[in-house]
Amino acid sequence: MAAESPSKYLDPKVLNGISRLEIKARLIVEGFISGLHRSPYHGFSIEFAEHREYVPGDDVRHIDWKVFGRSDRFYIKQYEEETNLSTHILLDSSESMSYGSDGVSKFDYGVMVAASLSYLLLRQQDAVGMALFDEKVCDMVGARSTGSHLQTLLELAENPGLKEKTDLGVILHEFAGRIHRRGLIVIISDMLDDIEHIERGLKHLRYCNHEVILFHLLDSDERTFPFQNMTMFEGLEGMEEVLANPRLLKEAYLEELEKFLSRLRRVCRNNRFDYVPLDTSDPLDVALSSYLAKRAGSLRR
Repeated sequence: MAAESPSKYLDPKVLNGISRLEIKARLIVEGFISGLHRSPYHGFSIEFAEHREYVPGDDVRHIDWKVFGRSDRFYIKQYEEETNLSTHILLDSSESMSYGSDGVSKFDYGVMVAASLSYLLLRQQDAVGMALFDEKVCDMVGARSTGSHLQTLLELAENPGLKEKTDLGVILHEFAGRIHRRGLIVIISDMLDDIEHIERGLKHLRYCNHEVILFHLLDSDERTFPFQNMTMFEGLEGMEEVLANPRLLKEAYLEELEKFLSRLRRVCRNNRFDYVPLDTSDPLDVALSSYLAKRAGSLRR
């Protein structure tokens, strides 16, 4: 029987059937790494340092063929890790993140993204911290790079409230002032908040010289509004229930959604932040690849 591909564990529905978060994180990262030989981000966390002469057992992929052409001798490119940019993950745990139409809620997906990023970072001995938030910071652990730190991060992510409203603008202002050294801020949220508040918070992060990657999580229902019959829409974050004919609402809903998304993309572009839209059915390597691209770009600057 053929061995199962590790990449199957990039499917959020497969992963959601696994109970332990640490196992999920490991399977996501191992499934992702199994395809890194095809990725332009392989070796993203290291920078060239110097040459040394080849010795048997060295990885031939690191031979500098240009030097060989000039000297007729084999030299290896040596690298050194660049780990001075700490990563801080902000994970939305407000009530709207509890929505999920296909067995995986936005929060479930967000936790898997946060856990796999944490696992990857700590595997590289990079420092990572995490905070859960709604209209306030609910819980937080500071950035550390020790292997034992993973369990602390995962325990934090497994205890959400998912009952309160979102106030992302306030949270971004708070973290802009709290993180004094330049860092990479990873925001994982459905962004269901006032766009003016979000924009001011993002600009504050830019003013403080932080790098930002924004993972915008939405359920496919929220993106496509597929409802056909009379539907009772359940209110979240203080909204009342509404009984409505969705066919009368769909055009206006999708138009307003596109306006919001366009504004959010523009805000991120103007501040040189990475905006990554994610559907909760997307394979989880989408998030990891986006992180690697951002990290590689940060190291080159």
